[in-house]
Amino acid sequence: MKIIPPFERATLIKRYKRFLADIRLSSGEEMTIHCPNTGSMKNCWQAETPCWFSRSDDPRRKLSGTLEITTTPDGFLTGVNTNRPNKLVREAIEDGVIAELQGYESIRAEVKYGAENSRIDLLLTGEELAPCYVEVKNTTLGAGGGRVLFPDAVTERGTKHLRELISMVQQGHRAVLVFCVQHSGADCAGPADEIDPVYGATLRQAIAAGVEVLVYGCRLAEDEIVIDRRLPFVIR
Repeated sequence: MKIIPPFERATLIKRYKRFLADIRLSSGEEMTIHCPNTGSMKNCWQAETPCWFSRSDDPRRKLSGTLEITTTPDGFLTGVNTNRPNKLVREAIEDGVIAELQGYESIRAEVKYGAENSRIDLLLTGEELAPCYVEVKNTTLGAGGGRVLFPDAVTERGTKHLRELISMVQQGHRAVLVFCVQHSGADCAGPADEIDPVYGATLRQAIAAGVEVLVYGCRLAEDEIVIDRRLPFVIR
């Protein structure tokens, strides 16, 4: 994903009220920008460290800036805009990077499905292939030693999505969970059982039922974010 124009660099002062962040520009000017992340962003940022943000010229927006990349306490970069992973995964499928999801003729986004009033992130279809339901999760919680975990806060919505994927498999479809790891220090990914044991238990049930799990890491830069590597999925 090419970033045009490139993200601007600033210093992150604080993130607060869930959707707000204060930053300091190189000129010394301070501004408040939108933080598009509903999670805790645990281990994703530290005050007075570099961050990158985008700007919008949409006059309807109250805040023109959007927080995109932060620096972790141990010096890695994380992509915190949760609106980007679905597009990153779609682009990686279309470019042939995600080998496990090739061969389909159509990709549709945000399709209604399931018994719990859900929308699937990506629905892949082809004449001779079973429909493939792809759920994407932005994964940023660094746990040390190259491990990056999901979720970073209790997620009832995420657990619901796992139940829906299980149901799709039971109906004869293919269901895939993709952990899109936007963390420059990632070597592997897995469930954050200590944060949300229910999600972890349901994830194990999903795998046992036939839901596939894929983990892909991203390269983060001011002018490009791109999925560039397959990572191991590790459950402890």
